Amino acid sequence: MKCKAVHKKLIFYIEGSLPEKEMQQIAGHLRECPECLSFSEDLKKTLEIIGLEKSSKVNPFFYTRVKAKLENTEEPEIVKTPAFVRILQPVAFSILLLLGIYTGVRIGQIPQTKNSVTLTDVEMIPFLNEFSEEPIEAFLTD
Repeated sequence: MKCKAVHKKLIFYIEGSLPEKEMQQIAGHLRECPECLSFSEDLKKTLEIIGLEKSSKVNPFFYTRVKAKLENTEEPEIVKTPAFVRILQPVAFSILLLLGIYTGVRIGQIPQTKNSVTLTDVEMIPFLNEFSEEPIEAFLTD
């Protein structure tokens, strides 16, 4: 039997759920192959650890303690706010929101003028229009 085939059936071999013929073949292979024997021992240890972790000891008084704590808990008191406070809060927030929107619109408005030429434009135009005063040949020859 090949090692790969033994590895596939090793868990069933350890549990003892294989037919007798296959159990004998795997046992014979484990006697001959030390690597598979080592793997099988590691697998047995791992399964034992898993088995120990599955069986947890339950404290018999756990349920009674939990039940007693649940019965002793008091419901938190609900604090009732007056009606005018419940109405005043949303109104105040709405007013603040509208005031903020109005202020933003007022700040964003730019006064509209018909002559939108500024002083910097008037001062810069002569410097940008120098070429009309001087011929290009004179500019290139200097």
